[in-house]
Amino acid sequence: MAMSKRRRAILFRRAQYALLLVIVALIAVFADWEDIRRSFFNVDTAAKMFPTVIQTALVNTIIYSAFGFAIGLGLGLLLALMKLSPVAPWRWIATAYIEFFRGVPALLVFVALSVAVPLAFGLKFDINSTAGLALGIVGSAYIAETIRAGILAVPKGQIEAARSLGMSPGRTLVTVTIPQAFRIILPPLTNELIMLIKDSSLISVVGLTAADYELTKFGRETLSRSPSLTPLLVAGLCYLIITLPLGHLSRHLEKRTGGRKIGTPESTGLGVSA
Repeated sequence: MAMSKRRRAILFRRAQYALLLVIVALIAVFADWEDIRRSFFNVDTAAKMFPTVIQTALVNTIIYSAFGFAIGLGLGLLLALMKLSPVAPWRWIATAYIEFFRGVPALLVFVALSVAVPLAFGLKFDINSTAGLALGIVGSAYIAETIRAGILAVPKGQIEAARSLGMSPGRTLVTVTIPQAFRIILPPLTNELIMLIKDSSLISVVGLTAADYELTKFGRETLSRSPSLTPLLVAGLCYLIITLPLGHLSRHLEKRTGGRKIGTPESTGLGVSA
């Protein structure tokens, strides 16, 4: 008799479990656990990284990311409003900015602010300004599109009701449209913050003093003095201390907002001209 689809699915799933158990068993038997411990879980190397990895590297990573997110959020809101403007030149400028900085590697922005701008214009930024501006410039291009989608996702009835109460277009935008848009886009904005936290590692290409090290730079410098990959593992775990709670927060906010996805026809108001 022919096997049913349900039975085939069950057998296929059991075969996958069996294959996984075989792989785990082979690794357990043939792996050199002592060598793995020395290479990845060297306790002595990890102990030497504390408390500096927390007090300096982790704190600097949070500061750079928060500064960059604040700049990106403010600039992103401005770009979103420009792209929604009825004035064509504003839309052209915003579109050109967004397309350019979404298309070039973030590393180029860091190099430009730390090397090219000082050479060309004689302007020199401190490390906090360089990190914040670079992250903010790149992040704003993505945040602008998220905010624009959120504004378009606000029901038209809300805007029409505000206008019928005698509110001006500007007051309607500030008191009705933007607050509701931000409620919709909180989950993707949290994801943008996580991306900026990871992009903060690019500041390691800029000359830093020991007091300015972020997690990646601190891990690389420690790695250069250690035969073990433990410093990179510790740095990665420190990133997870920040990003895992934010990821959980993003999922929670998405459930609170009904799981509406920014970028879908329902959320962006497909057919509405920007």
